[in-house]
Amino acid sequence: MIDVIIVGAGPAGLSAANVCAKNGLKVKVIDEFMKAGGRLLGQLHEEPDGTWWNGMEEAKKLNDEAQQLKVEVECGVSVYNIKKLNKSWKVYTTIGDFQTKALLLATGAAEIPIPIPGWTLPGVMSIGAAQVMTNVHRVKVGNRGIIVGINILSSAISRELQLAGIEVSSMYLPGINIANGDHGNPLITMRSMLKAASLAPSKFIRFGSKLMKYEFLHSLALKFYPKGGMKVWGIPVHLRKAVIEIVGDKQVEGVRVAHVDMKGEPILSSEEFVPADFVCIAGGLYPLVELAAITGCPFQYVSELGGHVPVHSEKMKTPLEGLYVAGNITGIENAKIAMNQGTVAGYSVVQDLINKKEMIEVQLKQAMKAVEHTRDQATIQFHSDIRNGRKKVYMSFKDKGLIMKKRNFYGE
Repeated sequence: MIDVIIVGAGPAGLSAANVCAKNGLKVKVIDEFMKAGGRLLGQLHEEPDGTWWNGMEEAKKLNDEAQQLKVEVECGVSVYNIKKLNKSWKVYTTIGDFQTKALLLATGAAEIPIPIPGWTLPGVMSIGAAQVMTNVHRVKVGNRGIIVGINILSSAISRELQLAGIEVSSMYLPGINIANGDHGNPLITMRSMLKAASLAPSKFIRFGSKLMKYEFLHSLALKFYPKGGMKVWGIPVHLRKAVIEIVGDKQVEGVRVAHVDMKGEPILSSEEFVPADFVCIAGGLYPLVELAAITGCPFQYVSELGGHVPVHSEKMKTPLEGLYVAGNITGIENAKIAMNQGTVAGYSVVQDLINKKEMIEVQLKQAMKAVEHTRDQATIQFHSDIRNGRKKVYMSFKDKGLIMKKRNFYGE
């Protein structure tokens, strides 16, 4: 039997694997992607201190360490079922079934689609797909593109596309409809972007954002928002225009854009055609939790964490014995936090499987402090009030943990 199986070879999964292997456990990591590293593989951005975060290099460091520690990393393998046995877990994969004492799910996140008329045309892709094609596969996604959806993720990836020599014509809101939620609301979008305005390259934007601490100024700023958009890295960002249709015969030829009112509703007779040969849709991220769901793990909806997440503790334990979680499956945060969470989860597994609990407790607490410190230093948060979201889940763990102890896995 394998000591621990980790599903997900991203920053959280590899970090956890290395901790477990260093402490003498036999570790197997499974990932459906062809290469280890997860979302790290596509990341390349400049930090506020001027240094560059190269996700591919970070992934290589983690993977090299895993190889040195004899961690078995299986890529291109899918997990399609998980069953709880008496004192272990059985994991069903496309290369066979495996039994393990401990199971860690580090499955990451997925993108939220934004339906827009014409979104099935060739040349339309998610913003994450554009990032992977550009930074991982070194494929140029097009010559002149348009981004639909304005958020932290789309802003960062737009810059990455630009650095790769691809013209990003403009960023627009999506046309408002029943499926797009708040993504097409100018005021809500502006408020979310103000939280990251300190990272803007323009001194004018950084200074202006400081004046926006009073909410009554938000509507005023939106009312007088430049018709040509506010340029960030030379890319016009439009909060008073929305893409209402992606246009093309056999592939993308451009988009129809309309001016919108303060609520995001299109203004009649304001439409214009903007040419482009590709369109990226950006609706944000949500935790990828399907495998956790089939284990029987209890869930909680926490908007601050990006959606439904498995109930878990600060030690990354779930109420189910031998089941752990780490990374974006527990809530959307940056890769550095995912790496720290993976370390925490790794020590939790080690503590539960070996006989050096007191010694591991010290390392575990240090790892938990590292998560908090990294969160304090984070310049980008995908969702506001992340700490409040974490508290909600930790409180639920205490409640659910007590309930789960009173019954077995099948609720008998």
